Amino acid sequence: CYHLEPVAGEENQYIAYVAYPLDLFEEGSVTNMFTSIVGNVFGFKALRALRLEDLRIPPAYSKTFQGPPHGIQVERDKLNKYGRPLLGCTIKPKLGLSAKNYGRAVYECLRGGLDFTKDDENVNSQPFMRWRDRFLFCAEALYKAQAETGEIKGHYLNATAGTCEEMIKRAVFARELGAP
Repeated sequence: CYHLEPVAGEENQYIAYVAYPLDLFEEGSVTNMFTSIVGNVFGFKALRALRLEDLRIPPAYSKTFQGPPHGIQVERDKLNKYGRPLLGCTIKPKLGLSAKNYGRAVYECLRGGLDFTKDDENVNSQPFMRWRDRFLFCAEALYKAQAETGEIKGHYLNATAGTCEEMIKRAVFARELGAP
């Protein structure tokens, strides 16, 4: 902590300014940076209430981030959409739908004019909607919407899992279905 100032009008509340040396973080790793800063600080039990209000990343460290492996041009090429914004949404409600109803929501969004839909990060393989069923119904929805609109559509499946092996298995299955 390099500076501490009281919050105006609040008793026993302070703003702490904290700085970390860049050598503590792996170059190009957003995950390492956030888990180091947020995970460690918010895990400090001695603090009863804590809120992160600002995070400033030095330009020298920002330059180590390579960005995503595929940029917007790759997405535009996949969807064959140029000269306008891409329109998409996250399927809601994110939890509670059966795989069949989730697929129906994907279809309705894509048929209704969206370019793509995506799974919420909380959608994995819950008892009410297992990942394989969700993948199959979403692929069916995608292909049906494409056939009816004559446009290329996309649905981005969440393939995260408890192990790397399971995640790869899900990603391979998604690729075999033709998902982006």
